[in-house]
Formats: sequence, C-alpha cells, structure tokens
Amino acid sequence: MATPQVARPADDGLVVTLAPQRPRRRPRTSEPTPYDFRRPIQLSREHQRTLQLGFDGFARQATTVFTSSLRTVCTVTLVGIEQRTYAEYVDSLGPSTYMTLFTAEPVPGTCVLEVPLFATMSCLDHMLGGPGGDEQPDRPLTEIEDAVVRGLVERLLGEMRYSLDGLVALEPEVTGIEYSPQFAQVAAAADVMVVVTMELRIGERAHRMSVCLPFGGLLPHLQNAAGSGAMSERERAQRAESALLLQEQFNRVPVSVAVRFRPVTLDPAVLAALEPGSVVRLHHPASAPLDVCVAGGGPDTGTPIAHATPGARGQRLAALIVTTPEETP
Repeated sequence: MATPQVARPADDGLVVTLAPQRPRRRPRTSEPTPYDFRRPIQLSREHQRTLQLGFDGFARQATTVFTSSLRTVCTVTLVGIEQRTYAEYVDSLGPSTYMTLFTAEPVPGTCVLEVPLFATMSCLDHMLGGPGGDEQPDRPLTEIEDAVVRGLVERLLGEMRYSLDGLVALEPEVTGIEYSPQFAQVAAAADVMVVVTMELRIGERAHRMSVCLPFGGLLPHLQNAAGSGAMSERERAQRAESALLLQEQFNRVPVSVAVRFRPVTLDPAVLAALEPGSVVRLHHPASAPLDVCVAGGGPDTGTPIAHATPGARGQRLAALIVTTPEETP
C-alpha cells in the first residue's frame, strides 16, 4: 500500500507523489519464558482446570469451617496451582510452620496441609476464646493445643475429600505433624509435586496456606478426568443414563447357543470313508449331560456355560438345563 509523500502544484492541478509504506512492527507484549528441558511441564491446562474446580469448592468449604470454628469472619480463596519439585516447595515455606502430613488413599505417597505457625496460633487463640491478637508465640504446640488444632485440621481434610470426590475418592488420614519444613520427610528433593496455594484471611490479616500433593499419584486420576472433559453434573447424568440404556440393550443382543455332545477325534482316512449309513462312535457316556455352548462355530469352539439333557416340548426338541458335575454335592 502507498502513502502520499510529496504534493506540489502543477498547471492542470495538484500532483501527488506516492511512496511505498513500510510495514509496522508489532510491539512486544511480553518477555519470552525460558523452558527447562530437564523438567518438562506435565501439568496441562486441562489438569489445572480440573484441580481448580475441586479446590475452588474446597476453599468455599474451608471458609465455612474456619468461620464456624474461630467464631470470627474468615475467608479462604484459591491463589494458584503450580507444578514444583519438593525442594522448591520447601524453600518457599518459612523457617517454622505447621505442616500436617497425611496419606490420601488411593493416591500413593504423603501429602501436606501447611498453615503458617502464626496463623495456627491465631486460630488456636480464637478457638480458646482469645482475641487472636497480632502477637503470637513462635513455638511448637503443646499436647492440649495440638489436640484442639487437630480437630480443625481433620474437618478441613474431610472437606477436601468431599470437594475432590469428582476427581478421586480420597481417604485422608493424618500421619504426623512437623514444624520445620527442612525436616519433613515427605518426598525426595527432585520429586514433582502439585502445590495448591490459598489465602487464609482471619479478620483483616491475611496468611498463606498451601496443600502439597504428589503429582505422580494424581496423574492417572487427572487423565481420567480430562478424558471425561471435566464434565458438569448434567453431562454426568446424561452419561450415566446412556450407560444404563447401553446395558439394557446389550442384554437384548441375540447370541447363538448350541447344545452338543462331547467332541470326537477322527483321522482323515476314517473321514474319507464316511458314507450314508456309516456309524461314528461318540465318546459321550449315555448318563452324561450335553454341553450348552455359546458362540460355538465348530466342534472344538464355543464356551460351555451349562449342561442339559435332551428332551421334547410339544412337537419340538428341547434341552432341560441340569446341574453341572461341579455343582452336584
């Protein structure tokens, strides 16, 4: 495309000289992100979306748990979901915190529910009738204090089980408490973890809490959920109805059934000599029942599912199902 460059008068009018327009460069919107080939990104957007749906529900339920337990206005909001190594997660925590270690069958490995020690002491102060002031002790909990806080933690783990039920049916069970992240033997330093960061606001003061789950144990369940497209309740109901209809129609599919004697083996010479009137001796005892086979295309094919004795019903031949030799006492 050309743009006007020079305009000069002429005898018969105005003469405009055109010049080609230079292409404009697009402004750089963001800096390039470095890619570490030693640790490829495995937590896809679909996986993050599935986890976000579950932990959004957990944050809402945790808000109710904290508010009812502390008897003050509390809010829990989801901040982000990231894939980190366990060493990176430990480095992101403070020198002292309250880490609840728990197992979550069927997900293998150890999981972590981490609440800063200051926030834990503030919660304890509120639950024991205190004001939850800005000054809280920096020390491990006593046996009585730990029992009080553990009741709150168990309620949170119960809400986590309920919120992630659409992804995996967890069975959380507390296995230990640790105050120093450096001494928590949860996973190897290079193990990949899923770190869920949330903001806990008690009154006007905000605290960061986190949940750390082993990525390897979650991956099969995330893939199953991504395969189902992180369905809504309506889509799940439609899929369940379709499965029920499929099962009903499957029960009506016709199947070929044959009632046969026990097979007999003949050599080619005997087969070649067969003619009308020939007698083939069967190795089937007269007292033995016949085999009822499904999908039997030949003498040695088909799967026996029952036994029967020959008979008649009206003008038609019939077979009466009888007990198998294994069923006879």
